[in-house]
Amino acid sequence: MTEDHHHPLAKSPLEERINVLETVLIEKGILDPDAIDSVIEFFEHQVGPLNGAKVVARAWTDPQYRARLLTDANSAIGELGFGFEGEKIVVVENTPLVHNVVVCTLCSCYPWSVLGLPPSWYKSAPYRARMVREPREVLAEMGCMVPKEVEIRVWDSSAEVRYLVLPYPPSRVQEHSEDELVALVSRDAMIGVAQL
Repeated sequence: MTEDHHHPLAKSPLEERINVLETVLIEKGILDPDAIDSVIEFFEHQVGPLNGAKVVARAWTDPQYRARLLTDANSAIGELGFGFEGEKIVVVENTPLVHNVVVCTLCSCYPWSVLGLPPSWYKSAPYRARMVREPREVLAEMGCMVPKEVEIRVWDSSAEVRYLVLPYPPSRVQEHSEDELVALVSRDAMIGVAQL
């Protein structure tokens, strides 16, 4: 056996239940496996963090767009061609004195249209509970060191409102093209658990 031989992790009880349910629905002809693949393909390639990064880069380079984004995110994001299915998005802006972070304490409400599929840690009970109680500690554990003098604001997403963090721009932002800026923006920075 070679050192790079991969041993898959055991599936969680929830993953096992999902697999059983999916199998039964497919066997009964209720669910088409191609439909599942097409939904996954859609979220992996047509929506996702790249869309959110384009929104952020535009806000960094266009002050009028930034103002529209902060007052009516759905309309501003729609200007770039990214659609929504009933979700209201509110954009919160990081500044030198405020660091924003997003959580959903009840489940995993998340702005799929601009961030794609949520990461597994976002849906985990420890993240959901601890981010509200001890955000500075959780952020530090995730590698996001927020200075003590910076206020941390935690935003609780819900079925009615989803939040997106507008990260603090890099220095000399005007020296970069919009495409270069897009490459700097990560999904985690738009959730608020990372900085640039």
